[in-house]
Amino acid sequence: MQDVEALVDELARLSAHLDAATHRLLELIRQLDKSGAWADQGAISCAHWLSWRLGWDSGTAREHVRVALALGRLPRIDAAMRTGALSYAKVRALTRVGTEQNESRLLHMALLATGSQLERLCRGYRSVTEREGQPWQREREVRKRLLENGMVQLTVVLHPDEADLVLRAVDRAREVHAEQRRAAKFERAAPAGAAPATKAEPTTSPRSPLPPEASEVSAETQWPTRADGMVRLAESFLAGHAVTGNGGERFQVMVHIDQEALGADGSWSATLEDGTRVSAETLRRVACDCGLVAVGHDGEELNIGRRTRSIPPAIRRALMVRDKGCAFPGCTHTRFLHGHHIEHWLHGGQTSVRNLVMLCTFHHRLLHEGEWTITVDTDGSFLFNSPQGFAVIPIQTQDYVEEGPLWLEEWAAERGLDIGPETNEPKWDGKPPDYCEGVEWLLDAG
Repeated sequence: MQDVEALVDELARLSAHLDAATHRLLELIRQLDKSGAWADQGAISCAHWLSWRLGWDSGTAREHVRVALALGRLPRIDAAMRTGALSYAKVRALTRVGTEQNESRLLHMALLATGSQLERLCRGYRSVTEREGQPWQREREVRKRLLENGMVQLTVVLHPDEADLVLRAVDRAREVHAEQRRAAKFERAAPAGAAPATKAEPTTSPRSPLPPEASEVSAETQWPTRADGMVRLAESFLAGHAVTGNGGERFQVMVHIDQEALGADGSWSATLEDGTRVSAETLRRVACDCGLVAVGHDGEELNIGRRTRSIPPAIRRALMVRDKGCAFPGCTHTRFLHGHHIEHWLHGGQTSVRNLVMLCTFHHRLLHEGEWTITVDTDGSFLFNSPQGFAVIPIQTQDYVEEGPLWLEEWAAERGLDIGPETNEPKWDGKPPDYCEGVEWLLDAG
């Protein structure tokens, strides 16, 4: 039993030390953001620099910057996290709704509640203030996330009327899809030489299920899902609207296939332009009706010399395969890219893959107007040199410090922090909380 108690105490103590160290991390992020030192290394923002230098994903970096800046305006909550009394999860929730007026009450609740209870309270408070026109309106957005099974999850945030419009269009697209599949099924079942059936008005509502004779066939003709409708809606729109900027009449989805992967043993591999893996069966399905464009591996044959500085589609495709987005270290931009001549075309540079690099708008402007330069290293990699004279290169793997908990304890002791297993313990008495009453209490603070 004593071993279990020691384990629990060590776990709680270490967690509180980590929270105190995280406060210091946020404090440094706030200082870095205000100093603007991240711009000296070619970063687009402080979050972009954190993503590159610390190995965080862009969402984590942006959230840490947001929390760090918000803590600077909430001194009481900031002080509580500094001593390890509040976890980062609690502070993240508090900074979404914290103001000078309600900070004291929010801190009181945070010390009493668990992390999940506080998150629910803050969500309830935020939903009320949104309805009252407070500045907690969530931005309209579309996000993409790759799932573990290879599928892609799209998250769309719209105003209610916009969401209803999109869903109506999706539903109508899947209805049209179902009608086309149903008509194709009956057409295949019609006897040879029979007169085509006349078009009659539907006797059922557009959203009614398929008739019994149609629902008894294979799943191929069953009522499509909204996902089918979304795909058909996109196909219909793109078929009627030419897409500019890619040199083609139709919208192009680029699938990259390694030369050595083009085998017949079923082990093909391919990726989209953003690096998303495509399964072998998806690749075969796409390959049934598509154009195949070969891109050289070394790109040496892709060179139009001094004839023009405009980059032809073949060279642009080779650059995208090689650079996979903006080539500046740490930049994650894969859209709205420009081909940059390493040796400027006006100075005698050729329009070739060897003399070109893909850059986003920000870093392209940085090279032309920000006094940055780019050189090619002996191994073919690109070196971006700042006006101050240092080169920005990808971070190398470093050895990690062992005995982390002991270092954290020494670090806390140097700062006079008395951190123990009870430091971050919620003061909740175990009774079911009244969330509505808690939200009303917060609203009374103004």
